[in-house]
Amino acid sequence: MFEQIFENVRQKSPLIHNITNYVTVNDCANILLACGGSPIMADEPEDAVEITALCGGLNINIGTLNQRTIPAMFVAGKRANELGHPVVLDPVGAGASTLRTVTAIRLLKEVTFTVIRSNISEFKALALGSGATKGVDADAADKVTEENLDGTVTLAKDFARRTGTVIAITGAIDIVADGKQAFCIRNGRPEMSAITGTGCQLSALTTAFVTANPDRPLEAAAAAVCAMGLCGELAYNRMTALDGNSSYRNYIIDAMYRLTPAALERGASYEVR
Repeated sequence: MFEQIFENVRQKSPLIHNITNYVTVNDCANILLACGGSPIMADEPEDAVEITALCGGLNINIGTLNQRTIPAMFVAGKRANELGHPVVLDPVGAGASTLRTVTAIRLLKEVTFTVIRSNISEFKALALGSGATKGVDADAADKVTEENLDGTVTLAKDFARRTGTVIAITGAIDIVADGKQAFCIRNGRPEMSAITGTGCQLSALTTAFVTANPDRPLEAAAAAVCAMGLCGELAYNRMTALDGNSSYRNYIIDAMYRLTPAALERGASYEVR
């Protein structure tokens, strides 16, 4: 299943518009190129509308909000909806500040999203109003474990039904759910949390996968999450005693560039609930 989804990304090379976090924008561009997609960035409102029309999908990341980029997110999102293009939301730091939380909630009300990709604390801030966000990272108190996995899957499915959106919650155990079923994914390495932007990269990657597979958003999002986690594993296996988090970041991008659809199919570790 994931093999054909990834093959579609490689063959179609979707052009993805990113209104994203300026801390990680270069890595987002590189992960898109590595998976076979193509990136473009435009966050001036007038420019963003035209660029959105040229692209196949839109990735909105609220990691570095300001009064110039916020209007661009709304006009680009609405234009993508008019054109029937997939749109992904990464609500970075939702729950950490009023501006981030209110902006994310407004976006959910005014733009139709294909996927919401977040950590567990950001998800809880939007779904329950109770996420204990630690800056832009998930708080340990919200961690998904084997003991609370079933309950978190139920919450994800419920929020997916309410929003009409695929929910991708990433962490030690990843959950990708629509209103009916959920992929519980166990790819990845804990060391990925030592790199700024793996979540941002994943949101860009997810946009490429759902754009190349518009009729299978749940499976496409799950494939993207598996691919990112698998590349984290492959990159870690390449590490030497002299390598640190900067090398690890580059190795993850290298691993995505070298990953084949068949290798993703073999290496994806998940169950469906």
